[in-house]
Amino acid sequence: MLRLFRRDPTPLPDHLDVVHEGASYRVLLKRMPTARRFTLRVRNATRDVVITLPKRGSLSAARDFAQRHAAWIAARLHRLPQAVPFVHGAHFPFRGEELVIEHIERLRGGIEILAEEKRLRVSCSGEHLSRRLHDYLKMEARKDLEAAVKTHCASLGFAPRKVSLRDTTSRWGSCSASGSLNFSWRLIMAPPFVLDYLAAHEVAHLVHMNHSDEFWAVTKKLAPRTDHAEAWLYAHGSSLHRYGAGD
Repeated sequence: MLRLFRRDPTPLPDHLDVVHEGASYRVLLKRMPTARRFTLRVRNATRDVVITLPKRGSLSAARDFAQRHAAWIAARLHRLPQAVPFVHGAHFPFRGEELVIEHIERLRGGIEILAEEKRLRVSCSGEHLSRRLHDYLKMEARKDLEAAVKTHCASLGFAPRKVSLRDTTSRWGSCSASGSLNFSWRLIMAPPFVLDYLAAHEVAHLVHMNHSDEFWAVTKKLAPRTDHAEAWLYAHGSSLHRYGAGD
């Protein structure tokens, strides 16, 4: 009797570890039914390593594949830009300008930007510094993005269902079929014209849910510096993910 169905491969663990010159490196595992071979990549945004397995790829084959490329994994991880935790004295970009974090130990307080001195002063207890700064950046990102979306929507006569912020790693913004817009809060660290472009890009999707010539015509009408912003993101975008990554 013919078997009409085959059992799925044994479930994979979520990761495996490889060793190179005495150092251990974690490699995440991801099965892709459409993949024809093993692939390996280092993701700059999340600072991790992923092996993609074909549908019938075994764990032992994945382990052998990863170990054969252990030297490459080590080299690529070591070349990643150094993570910059939000601590006293750290430098990070805010609306395209580099600021230095100045922490003042207090039970209560707030955040103050000293523009001429290029300092961002955070008054709080030490253990809350990173969270306080993350919350502040997300609040400022929401304010800037909602203002930009409102402006561009007014030009087109459309309105989004909602605007939400996340710490996305694969895209800076998105527009759902229902008209909800989503953005990375890390855009607050980019120059304002970049944030404005991303807002225009997603608002344009409310008119054209594709990347046709008509879509780009709308986007560039809303954001004349589209090409400049795309070039900036290509050159500098991935570096924004390293700030606050080591907290």
